[in-house]
Amino acid sequence: MKLVRNLLDSIKPHFEEGGKLEKLFPVYDAFETFAFVPDHTTHSGAHIRDKIDMKRTMITVVMAMIPALIFGMWNVGYQHYLALGMESDLWTNLGFGALKVLPMVVVSYAVGLGVEFLFASIRKHQVNEGYLVSGMLIPLCMPVDVPLWMVGVATVFAVVIGKEVFGGTGMNILNPALTARAFLFFAYPTKMSGDQVWVNTSTQEGQTVVDGFSGATALGDLANTGSTQYSLSEMFFGTIPGSIGETSALAILIGAAVLLFTGIGSWRVMLSVFAGGAVMAAIFNAVAPYATSPEQIEFMSTGILEQLCLGGFLFGAVFMATDPVSAAQTNKGKFWYGFLIGFFAIMIRVFNPAYPEGMMLAILLMNVFAPLIDHYVVQANVKRRLKRVKA
Repeated sequence: MKLVRNLLDSIKPHFEEGGKLEKLFPVYDAFETFAFVPDHTTHSGAHIRDKIDMKRTMITVVMAMIPALIFGMWNVGYQHYLALGMESDLWTNLGFGALKVLPMVVVSYAVGLGVEFLFASIRKHQVNEGYLVSGMLIPLCMPVDVPLWMVGVATVFAVVIGKEVFGGTGMNILNPALTARAFLFFAYPTKMSGDQVWVNTSTQEGQTVVDGFSGATALGDLANTGSTQYSLSEMFFGTIPGSIGETSALAILIGAAVLLFTGIGSWRVMLSVFAGGAVMAAIFNAVAPYATSPEQIEFMSTGILEQLCLGGFLFGAVFMATDPVSAAQTNKGKFWYGFLIGFFAIMIRVFNPAYPEGMMLAILLMNVFAPLIDHYVVQANVKRRLKRVKA
């Protein structure tokens, strides 16, 4: 590390005021503070001293997503060879998955950080660290067959429209990664839904697998037919088609344990999302006999655990609903915020088969209402205190 430190110190004068690369100082500063603890100090406002800064917080979240990333790469290969009817082992699956997934990750980070550097240079401020997490979330919440240029376009949209127009990291009202997914979902629906987008069915020669193969997700099966071919254990371990990082409940729960152990993820939000989803699923189970069609009866009768393991519910609850910027800020507000996300996610996926991935819409909806929830929580607290004073 001393070699890196000496190298950074030697080139720093070129980026400081008066240097040839003065306008690119935010870029230099981003790399320096990424490698070493920054010596910046807060000069105004309320602040505390802590050993962890924003970059270390974001890196911890990225590390928590590594199990989902690794399993996602393996599952991409597994689903590919399963569709082709070919035998494969661990390393074959991982190798194929890495060739498909890692380019998406590279494009997401390259394009997103490029836009971040551009805005930092124009506005003459430090590069925001928030994209370290968004850059990983964007590819993990997408199907494997999304073209790389679409990943790039969605990333630009998420960073510019979802974040920079509001003032950058810490000012956005919507989760940037979900903004990217929503953009592709509505702009290019055939690349984000259907039976074939979840599994890469192309051979090395570019030929597609035989007609008749169904790459539908468990959630897609339920939305279309009311039943699914996958068992609860397959949903839990993740050996099913789906977005790259969303299929394995086990890998996601490992990430959740990391976030909770380090204190970075909000247990209030996670717990309340699960509670809201469980309550809505229980309500549907109770009223299922009164549904108007056999498909609806089957879908509404789906067990609570199956509902929580389906689609992107767990992934959204652990990595997206807990976004500290777009989520509710008050402790009581976090409970309401998370509960309504889980409640609406199950409601949307059952009532509207056109949007079976209700988690995306539920989180974006509650991102918008999070400030309102905090407002009413604060006002209720103020009223209680005033009553005590008057008494």
